[in-house]
Amino acid sequence: MESVTIEIQIPTEHMQNVFGGFDAHMKTLERHFKVSVVDRNGTVSISGYPRAVKKVEAILKELTELSKRGNNITQQNVDYAITMSMEENDDVLLEIDGDLVCHTVSGKPVKPKTLGQKQYIDAIRDNMIVFGLGPAGTGKTYLAMAMAITAFKNQEVERIILTRPAIEAGEKLGFLPGDLQSKVDPYLRPLYDALYQIMGAESFMKNMEKGLIEVAPLAYMRGRTLDNAYIILDEAQNTTPAQMKMFLTRIGFGSKVVVTGDASQKDLAPGVSSGLDIAQKVLQNIEGIAFCKMTSRDVVRHPLVQKIVKAYERYESKENKQGKNRKTYEKK
Repeated sequence: MESVTIEIQIPTEHMQNVFGGFDAHMKTLERHFKVSVVDRNGTVSISGYPRAVKKVEAILKELTELSKRGNNITQQNVDYAITMSMEENDDVLLEIDGDLVCHTVSGKPVKPKTLGQKQYIDAIRDNMIVFGLGPAGTGKTYLAMAMAITAFKNQEVERIILTRPAIEAGEKLGFLPGDLQSKVDPYLRPLYDALYQIMGAESFMKNMEKGLIEVAPLAYMRGRTLDNAYIILDEAQNTTPAQMKMFLTRIGFGSKVVVTGDASQKDLAPGVSSGLDIAQKVLQNIEGIAFCKMTSRDVVRHPLVQKIVKAYERYESKENKQGKNRKTYEKK
C-alpha cells in the first residue's frame, strides 16, 4: 500500500497547544500511527498509510476544536483521543467537553474527560443512588464532590455530608495525638482537599461552622436519618457488609447518594467481606440505583498512573486465572 500526504490548517495561535511542549503530542501520534507530521506556518502535512493518516487528521481536528474552546490540551487528551479512534469512536472529546459541572475557586472548569466519566455524571443526575467503581485516578470522588457542591449552591439540597471508613491503608498508625477531630482528620484529608479546590477554604469553613457541610467517619452515621442532603461515601471497598447496609438505610427524602470505591484496593482484615462487593450483588437490579464501572482508560492523572493501573490489572487477571486453574487441577 502506497503512502499518502494530506494537509490541514491549524490556526497559528492554537499550534503550540495542539502540538504540545517540544511537539510531545505530535511525537505521540507519529509513534502510534507510524506517520510523519510536519508544520509549515499553520499548514500541517500528515504522511503515511491512508487509514493512519485519516485517523491522525480526525484527531488533530478534534484537538484543534478543543483548543478553540479554551481547553489546555494535555497528554491525557491525546492518549484518550487515540484510544477512541482505534474503536472508531471519533469526536468523543468534543461531545464530553460540552458538559460543564462547575468551576473551581480559581475559575478552572470541571468537566468529564472520558466517556466513562460522562456516563458517571449522567448517572448521578438521573438516579438517587450511584455507585462509582474503578481504579485510582478516574475522578470518582472529585466529580462526585463537584456535583454535590453544584447541587448545594443551586439549593437543590440543604447540606453536604462526606464520609469514609477510618481504616489505615495497610499499616497501623498507632495512637494519634489531639482531640477526636484531629484523630479522624488524616483519614478524611482527601475529601478536604477536593472541597478546598472546588469551593475555596473560606467558603468551606463558613458552611462547615453552620453545619451545612459535614465531613465525618462512617461510624458517625449510625442512628441518623439524612434528609435533603447530598451524601458521598468514599473508599467504600473498606466497609463491611453491615456498615454498608447501615449507611444505605440512613437515606431520607430529598437526598442523593454517591458511593465510590476501588475493589482492587481493600484494606480490610483477611477474610472480611467488602460491603461494596456485597452491595453490587444485592442491589444490581433495583430501579433508582446505578452502578458505573470505570476502567484504566478513564484514569486522568499522570499518564504513568494509567500504565501502572493497566499493569496491575494484567497481573491480577493472570493471577486469578492461574488460581482457578490450580483449583480445577486439585479437584481432578
